[in-house]
Amino acid sequence: MPEPLHLNNPLAERRLFNARMAICLLLVVLMAAGLIARAAYLQLFQHDQYATLSDENRLRLQPVAPTRGLIYDRNGILLADNQPSFTLVVVRERAKDLDQLLLDLQEIIEISDREIQRFQKRRKRSGAFFASLPLKFKLSDEEIATLAVNQHRLPGAEIRAQLVRNYPVSELTTHVVGYVGRINERELKKIDRVQYSVTNHIGKTGIEKFYESVLHGQVGNQKVETDAQGRVLRTLDRIDPVPGDDIYLQLDIELQRVADKALEGRRGAVVAIEIESGGVLAMVSKPSFDGNKFVTGIDSKSYNQLRDSLDLPMFNRAIRGVYPPGSTIKPFIGLAGLDTRVVNYYSRVRDPGWYQLENDERFYRDWKKGGHGWTVNLSQAIIESCDTYFYDLSFKLGIDQIHNYLGQFGFGQPSLRDLPGEASATLPSRGWKKTTYGKTWYHGETLLAGIGQGYFSATPMQLATATATFGNKGKTVQARLLMTDQSSHWSKLDRQKLPDVELKNPQDWDYLFKSMERVVHSPKGTARRIGVGSEYRIAGKTGTAQVVGIRQGEEYDGEALEEHQRDHALFVGFAPVQAPKIAVAVVIENGEHGSSVAAPVARKLFDAYLLNGLIPSLSSEEKL
Repeated sequence: MPEPLHLNNPLAERRLFNARMAICLLLVVLMAAGLIARAAYLQLFQHDQYATLSDENRLRLQPVAPTRGLIYDRNGILLADNQPSFTLVVVRERAKDLDQLLLDLQEIIEISDREIQRFQKRRKRSGAFFASLPLKFKLSDEEIATLAVNQHRLPGAEIRAQLVRNYPVSELTTHVVGYVGRINERELKKIDRVQYSVTNHIGKTGIEKFYESVLHGQVGNQKVETDAQGRVLRTLDRIDPVPGDDIYLQLDIELQRVADKALEGRRGAVVAIEIESGGVLAMVSKPSFDGNKFVTGIDSKSYNQLRDSLDLPMFNRAIRGVYPPGSTIKPFIGLAGLDTRVVNYYSRVRDPGWYQLENDERFYRDWKKGGHGWTVNLSQAIIESCDTYFYDLSFKLGIDQIHNYLGQFGFGQPSLRDLPGEASATLPSRGWKKTTYGKTWYHGETLLAGIGQGYFSATPMQLATATATFGNKGKTVQARLLMTDQSSHWSKLDRQKLPDVELKNPQDWDYLFKSMERVVHSPKGTARRIGVGSEYRIAGKTGTAQVVGIRQGEEYDGEALEEHQRDHALFVGFAPVQAPKIAVAVVIENGEHGSSVAAPVARKLFDAYLLNGLIPSLSSEEKL
């Protein structure tokens, strides 16, 4: 049976259509209302935020590096400056393919794998995608021209001029001024990343390191407008960086030059201190090296040569070299003996050429095989450097009193206020040995300490500072490199000052001054050679420090020893005696004889400072 036909119902269809239209219209109205509400919300309540985001698409805040402060000597001679240099930098956001860009650059100019590795390290630690990262420093004229010709196919690579640290007299001053180098991972964790956001170098050693916060300056910034590709269109605003402060040192570069030349071909150190101010006039450690090589990165071969050299050119002997002071400390021991009344001006000791403790089989030998006679007093013992007298005196004093008196002159502690890394060396005592070795102290060790041997050690800087205080009649001299008139930086020099050395009888100073003067200016003085022809009076003391021990019954034979096993040569002194102005300490490794090797070096410094125009001419009273 056929199905019935269904006729269309226009009314029902119209109703269905109208219902659908109403729903659609409602949805459209609701959506439009939502968009309008959102637009109103953004315009009325979020305008500032999105205006800022919009500006960030075209405006950028770029840090501006400060200019590093300069370093001068006391006479205004430049020791560290900044010279223009061209650097290849890479802006990551402009490089379409960074890895390919690096490969292209290596094909065009010579870029070592080490430079690529350093660039990748900077890339990882740099948070800003648009930051400029250095790839190669000190571009040559040929490299600059090659890069310029190929600029069109090197998007993201730019040549920028920047100031690079330079040391005009580097080998003369490297151990004092130090040098800057690239910031490493360890330093990056400590520095202010904002202040160093566009700085690639930081002070590594010397004055450059100690006064880093003073020399670096404050970073600036500029607001620039860029296009879609990140190119700078114009500068809208700028806050200039604050340059680092210039620093003037007490160092006298001409005296430094004299000391350096006097040590030519030797291993050793010289320190000269102006007694009135405590300023370090000269501080030389030989051999030296060129700090300029470290500024933009020294190559592996050159660094290995410096590191592996047996002469240790990178070792600062002036503040880190630790040596037995030898006989140079005898005036200090004599001072302790006089002030404690253990001895007086007339006390005498028999010197047959050796000294022996009671119930001790060992003989403590004098440097002079036959001795210095039957009646040796303190003055004669200093003039002729009689070991036997000081064996006896040190035994009577005891190690504790020796420790206490010599500690007042700065032995056993760093003495230079503004240079990092100074060694303390060792001023021994009973407590020190117990703490260090867990052993008791023996009388024989006191005898050795009394002639500057055994456990006793000092740096050339300590010897110079102690000698300056001695020449200042106990008024403490604080060694420093910074000129005293730079008070704004004085807060960094916060080391506590030692109290002055006060004697029960101030005339003891004059007695010891006269004895040290006769070391240089009497026929029997151990440094009499340097007194010949002098226009002023010098007070000094020679010293010879053993490097290897000599067994009982044997004699020292320098020719039979390897060069590095021979005795060290030392000299300390001040001049002029009537009104001391300069104190000098000289240590020459394996030089053997303080009188003939170290003392002449000091004489050259005294002459240069007192006679050759480095200070005003001496008065007639200060001359002979």
